[in-house]
Amino acid sequence: MKYLLLLLFALSSFKGLSQLEHPKASPLAVIEQHFGLSKITISYSRPAVHGRKIFGELVPYDRIWRVGANESTKFSCDSDLQVMGHSLPAGTYAIYAFPREEQWEIVFHKNIGHWGDGRDNYKPEEDLFRVSLPVEETSELQENFLITFDQISHNGLQMLLHWEHSRVSIPIKTDTHSRMLRQIDAALGGNPTAQTYYEAGRYLQEQQKDLSTALQYLENAIEMGGDTYYFYRVKSLVQAALGKYSQAIISAKRSMELAAAEGKDEFVRMNRANIANWEKLRH
Repeated sequence: MKYLLLLLFALSSFKGLSQLEHPKASPLAVIEQHFGLSKITISYSRPAVHGRKIFGELVPYDRIWRVGANESTKFSCDSDLQVMGHSLPAGTYAIYAFPREEQWEIVFHKNIGHWGDGRDNYKPEEDLFRVSLPVEETSELQENFLITFDQISHNGLQMLLHWEHSRVSIPIKTDTHSRMLRQIDAALGGNPTAQTYYEAGRYLQEQQKDLSTALQYLENAIEMGGDTYYFYRVKSLVQAALGKYSQAIISAKRSMELAAAEGKDEFVRMNRANIANWEKLRH
C-alpha cells in the first residue's frame, strides 16, 4: 500500500508539472460598440483561414455554426434593440448561423449555456428569432474571422461578420430619439441649468428636429449662462436652419468674437465661413 501511494503521488506530481498553458489557435476577442444611448458587447473567438476553404467545407452549408470558435459567441446589449423588425430586449444571447451559398440564417438564441454550437443540445424553440441575410463576396481575404460595426449613427448600426471572402451585414436599430426626449423632459422638469438647456437645444439641432423649440432652449441657455461662444454657435446654426439668416449672422458674429477672445481659432474659422455663406443666402 505504501508503494502504491508513492507511485500515485509521483504520477500526479508529474502530471502537474507537465501541464502547459497552450496559446489559443482561435484567440478570444471582446469588443464594445457604443451608439446613441446604447452599448453592444461581443465576446467571440477568431479562427484563421490557414489556406483552407472555409464555407461549404470547413464550415458546412446548412449546418449550425457557432459564429467563431470554442465557446458560443455572446451578444450583449444594455437597451432594447430592433433587428429587421424583430424585438431584441436588453440582455445576453448566443449568436449562431446557418451558412448557405447565397444567404445566411442568423440566430439570436436565448440559451447561452451551450459549448460551441450545442449540437444535440441545441433546441430551435429556444431561439429568440432568426433572420435571413444575403452574403457579400469580397475581393480581399479576411484571414481571421472578424465581427465589427459600421455605419454607426445615434439610431442604429450595421454588425458585420467577415471571414475568408464572405461578409454578412446585420442591421440593428434603436429608438434613441424617444429616449432623448424623455431625458430632456425629465431634466427640464427638475432644476435645469444653462448647460441643460444648451444640451437639449444642441441635440435637437443635430437631429434637425423641432428647431423652434431648440431655438427657445438656446435662448434660455444664453439668458441663464451669459455669453458663451458655443451657445451662440449652435444658436446661429438653428436660426440658419429656420431660414433666419440675418439673425444667424448676428449670433455667429458674437460666437466668433467670444471664440477669438478665448483663442478658439477653429470656431473663429467655422463662424467666418458660415457668415460668408449666409450673407449670400439672405439676399
